[in-house]
Amino acid sequence: MRLQVATRLALYAILELASDPDRQFSATEIADRFGISVNHLSKVLRSLGRAGLVEAVRGAGGGYRFVGNAKRITLLDLIRLFEDVDSSGDGGREAADATPEGRVLGSVLEEIEDITRVTLSSISVATMLKLIAAERHPQRTSPKTEGAVPLFGG
Repeated sequence: MRLQVATRLALYAILELASDPDRQFSATEIADRFGISVNHLSKVLRSLGRAGLVEAVRGAGGGYRFVGNAKRITLLDLIRLFEDVDSSGDGGREAADATPEGRVLGSVLEEIEDITRVTLSSISVATMLKLIAAERHPQRTSPKTEGAVPLFGG
């Protein structure tokens, strides 16, 4: 799944802010961490603020902090703020779409989109933070599990 730049910036920002919700992060600090444009990130942070997920604190020592519920907010919730993921992105109909092959292909692609939405709706910000922590501090693997990368609850 390809995500727009603004969507990816929002995901990076939320994950950074939610990693320490008591701390205020400046837009520059987040932008520098991920090597992204501070101007574009600032626009994204304003959108996240309007959605009630981050709070902007003005003045000296100000910045942004996460005010959402990391256990309840899912990746799909965040992506929906910036993209239309609920419509099947037809991109225009073609004559071949009316053929049996076209109908079957369309059905398979719709099913893939449905599975993607269900998966994104099952992954919370809290789950992402756990996965990130595991990525930063991998535990030693036993020979039995060596090479296995459990993604969720494994």
